[in-house]
Amino acid sequence: MIFFRKKNSIEDENLVGANLSNQYLKNVNLSGVNLERVDLSRSNLKNSQLSGANLKNANLSYAKLEKSDLSGANLSGANLKNADLSGVDLSGANLSGANLKKVNLKGANLSDVDLTGTNLTNACLFGTNLADTDL
Repeated sequence: MIFFRKKNSIEDENLVGANLSNQYLKNVNLSGVNLERVDLSRSNLKNSQLSGANLKNANLSYAKLEKSDLSGANLSGANLKNADLSGVDLSGANLSGANLKKVNLKGANLSDVDLTGTNLTNACLFGTNLADTDL
């Protein structure tokens, strides 16, 4: 269970390097929050707002992020192995050097995304928008 100093608010929270693995965070708003090096492995973040969040070097392996908004997020160096990103909006995000091995990106929006140096081995890209994406 996660407790914040201010009820229902993450303002002024320091979540850098936090262990949030195996958490139920469905529909949470983490837009613009610094989550660098945070462990969100096996967490449920379905339908969450993470636009503009800093998830650099974060562990999101096996996380459930279906239909979440990660537009403009920094996911460089993040581990997303086996994560479910179906229907996710990643437009304008930075995924350079990220591990997307066996990730589900079915129907995701990856327009204008930086995928340089990204591991996409066995990733599901069916119906994924890759317009203006840097591979």
